[in-house]
Amino acid sequence: MSQTLFEARTPIHPRSVSGRFRNLKTGILLLAYGVFFLLPWLRWERETGPSQAVLFDIPNRRFYLFDLIVYPQDIFWLAGLLMIAALLLFLVTGIAGRVFCGYFCFQTLWTDVFMFLERRIQGERPARIRLSKQPWNAEKILKLGATHASWLLVAFATGLGFVLYWGDAPALVRAFFTGDAANAAYITAGLLTLTTYTFAGLAREQVCTYMCPYARFQSVMFDRDTLIVSYDQTRGEGSAGRARPTRDLKSREQRQEAGVGDCIDCGYCVQVCPTGIDIRDGLQIECIHCALCVDACDTIMDKQGWPRGLIRYTSESALEGRKTRFLKLKTVGYGSAILVVTGLLVLSILGRAELDASVSQVRQPLFVQMSDGSTQNSYEIALNNKTQRSLDLDIEVVGLEGATLDLGRIEEIELEPSQRTTVLARVRYHPDEEHPARLPLQFEITDRDGTMDPVRVSSQMSLRP
Repeated sequence: MSQTLFEARTPIHPRSVSGRFRNLKTGILLLAYGVFFLLPWLRWERETGPSQAVLFDIPNRRFYLFDLIVYPQDIFWLAGLLMIAALLLFLVTGIAGRVFCGYFCFQTLWTDVFMFLERRIQGERPARIRLSKQPWNAEKILKLGATHASWLLVAFATGLGFVLYWGDAPALVRAFFTGDAANAAYITAGLLTLTTYTFAGLAREQVCTYMCPYARFQSVMFDRDTLIVSYDQTRGEGSAGRARPTRDLKSREQRQEAGVGDCIDCGYCVQVCPTGIDIRDGLQIECIHCALCVDACDTIMDKQGWPRGLIRYTSESALEGRKTRFLKLKTVGYGSAILVVTGLLVLSILGRAELDASVSQVRQPLFVQMSDGSTQNSYEIALNNKTQRSLDLDIEVVGLEGATLDLGRIEEIELEPSQRTTVLARVRYHPDEEHPARLPLQFEITDRDGTMDPVRVSSQMSLRP
């Protein structure tokens, strides 16, 4: 007997639903879209530099985030942000399951919009099912064409919106549509248009089910106290199972006397699910905890006049009659780690030096023996002004008594805001025979106006091979 290794996708046509979780999802969606599409257009006045609030300036090697300017030397901040994001994801998942997937994931947010456009053009679930089954005609071509055109429009807006973070938004838009933008802008926008259209429009739930690794390792972070979207099987099934309302099973009292549960088997919870699962079958890998099935079930319970909560956010412990514990060693550990990493990141940002300086010794030649008996070493001192004001700098050698510094023809070092430069410095020293082959020294860099704390960079003086 042969086993089929491929199964064609069964189209899912989710039904619309209203309720508190649907309203929460809509609110988060509007906020996320507002931030993504409008942030590049937000202006931000700076003494120098671009007037865009958030700009990733690759040619000039700096990122502008409101009043914070991030340089390549600060890339370890990204590691801190990634650690915080990972720990926060673990913490939230341990407490409330896959709420990130259901409310904040890009795939979920964009798929929500694509399904909204599909409903607006093709109609509600029954109309979409009929449209998919009917033969090709003018109506089907028109509606499906309009649907895919709207998807492509949103996908293109997504690609272009991302590109605007990497250049001045107004100027980049003009250049983009006049053909004057860089090739990278067109390639990036094209790739994001294609991937957004494919993932949110065509693949949809298959991304969550087959492509996303998060669905695979989520179980490691779950325990019996994790809040998950669950069906109360005891209440819904009773002793005789679930049944549709009939004349003899209309009221809740009649159903309880017959041993029938509160679930009337309407299928509404299945129809609204964006991944097409039946939550009554238990926790499944496809469930993204969007809780739309909760809104659907609550709507039916309200119409029946019965208590809500047949499907609800709860834990296995609560379903078994025990108290849900949120304050656990795992939760405290994740929370403490988040606070520690966040604190270190904030301290690093607040305590960042106004001047970034580094020194490297010139190795060819390592040292030069002068005619007066002194030894000369050469150094390259890299300076980067991280402030939004001009700096008038002075460099001195400290830590090596009797050493003299020669900066050549440089009489003064002025750095404009965000400017970098490299200074060639020569240090001469008269060594004694008792001196070792190498001696430590430091370069002290100060602002002549006294507005900056002195910065010291260490190196060594080579006297002999």
